[in-house]
Amino acid sequence: MFDTIAVVGATGAVGRLIRTLLAERELPFGRIKFLASERSAGSTIEFRGETHVVELLCPDAFDGINLAIGSTPDPVAKEFVPWAVDRGCVVIDESGYWRMDPTVPLVVPEVNPEAARNHRGIIASPNCSTTQMVVAMKPLHDAGRIRRVVVSTYQATSGAGVVGQADLENGTHMACHGKDYEYQAFAHPIAFNLIPQIGSPKHAGYTSEEMKMVLETQKIFGDDSIRVCPTCVRVPVSNCHSESILVETEKKITLDQARELFASAPGIKLVDDLPNGKYPMPRDCSGEDATFVGRVREDLSCDNGIAFWCVSDNLRKGAATNAVQIAELLATQGASVS
Repeated sequence: MFDTIAVVGATGAVGRLIRTLLAERELPFGRIKFLASERSAGSTIEFRGETHVVELLCPDAFDGINLAIGSTPDPVAKEFVPWAVDRGCVVIDESGYWRMDPTVPLVVPEVNPEAARNHRGIIASPNCSTTQMVVAMKPLHDAGRIRRVVVSTYQATSGAGVVGQADLENGTHMACHGKDYEYQAFAHPIAFNLIPQIGSPKHAGYTSEEMKMVLETQKIFGDDSIRVCPTCVRVPVSNCHSESILVETEKKITLDQARELFASAPGIKLVDDLPNGKYPMPRDCSGEDATFVGRVREDLSCDNGIAFWCVSDNLRKGAATNAVQIAELLATQGASVS
């Protein structure tokens, strides 16, 4: 039971979803506070039938708070997280700033819940594209130990925030009417187009988004020998990231075994009926908390390969839901600042 919790970045897109999930789910807490920047401080939020004033994000705001869930840009997380931890608050952070800190566990509850026990006041939630992939990898890794992953992502514009959504809607409207549109979130038109770059150039021709998938996957599984080859692509889809994934395992996993593993794994919904045209698609998965898997098949190019298609709501399981699940995990474990 947490006496008082806080949502940091409460008025943003992910912050709003965190509020919704906290209102719907059974996380035990007494009081709740909502914190945001000067731009939103002083506004009001309705939560479980009560009106709450959004408070300014500052060091003193964390006095008496046991748990904070933060969804802010990296520079904001860099600043506020130490404020909270210094006051005895545990922070679940959605930003990318703390993820690769060796003292901070990077947690997906369906994959490595035990890592949360080792926190020192901060627990990081992974990048959205990593989260759904490792959830799907987990049962195969447990059964056959994954040695190599080749993944191509098809990432929705909601991953670029509200501005990304506006670019898709407004850019498509203008393109349909033969008019120019000045894009705000993307360097190239997203309407009727694919952009094979998400993030900045980072390492050996890979982008920052792609390197997140490599490094975060290895950290979550605690295995630097897992080889990951990602290609991240922005697509003209409003919500839900899709991924084409090929895993190569040490131990042979048959098609039937893979389907059984996916069907019984926590957090995964198997939708796999190619003859009848049933497989996960973004329009069917939006608003859901599960990671959807379909098009499961044995790889024709190697003996121990399983290929599949994976779709997940990047704002929910890829962000808000995972953070709230970590909070529920802490409540179950009775974890505290160490």
